[in-house]
Formats: sequence, C-alpha cells, structure tokens
Amino acid sequence: MHATLRSRCVRALAAGALSAALVSAGSAGAFAAGDAPMPTPSATHSKTPMTKASITIKANHASVKAGQSVTLTGQTTGLKSGTKLVLQRLSNGKWTGLSPSTTVTKSHTYTLTGKFSTKGTQHLRVSTSGTTHSPTVIVKVS
Repeated sequence: MHATLRSRCVRALAAGALSAALVSAGSAGAFAAGDAPMPTPSATHSKTPMTKASITIKANHASVKAGQSVTLTGQTTGLKSGTKLVLQRLSNGKWTGLSPSTTVTKSHTYTLTGKFSTKGTQHLRVSTSGTTHSPTVIVKVS
C-alpha cells in the first residue's frame, strides 16, 4: 500500500510539472509573437470599396396597343459610359435578348425604345453582357 501511494504521488507531480511546462511554453510563444513586427498592407489593395453595378428601369407606358412603341429609361451605377445594354424579354421562363440595344451615356443614363406586336403581358428588363440587369418592368400589350 505504501508503494501504491508513492507511485500516485510521483504521477501527480509529473503531471503538474508537465502542465506547468506547457503553460510557460505557450506564454513564451505569445511574448515572442507580440514582439514580431505588424504586417503592412501591400500596394495592390485599394482603399476604396468596390461598388456593385446596378441598373434602374422605367417604362413610359404600363399598357400599349400592339405595334405601339414603349420607351424605357433608367440610370446606371458602377458601369462605364459606353457599356452596351440590351433589352430582354421573359419568354418560356428564359430571358431572351431583343433587337433594341443602346449604350450607357456619360451621365450614366440610357434610353431604349421597343415595339411589341404580340398581345399579352410582357416582362422586360435591361441587361449588360455580364450578370448585371435591371429589375423587371411589366408592360401589357392589347
């Protein structure tokens, strides 16, 4: 019994010494890390945040007769002047490009005119060749 008590005491002392060594080694690493110089930002990063491109849209008529023109106007942000914009129509669940297209002006606006001969509700939007597009506007053709 005396030997069992002694071996337990030795194990407890060894575990305590090991724990103390690990704690002191961790704090020494923290002190060493604290003395390291702070990293500086590289010159490749810009300080201004990137603005997301967007397009607004407004139709001059909510409903027209077949063959009449609809003028769509709007503003853009985050797009360069001269960027090509295409009128799109939702057809069978897919957006298809129509023939009227235009470019963004220097004042970041655009104007598109389209004629619709197919009667019904037309879901329209303006889009770039990328992923930027306007919200949908609805024009009823009768």
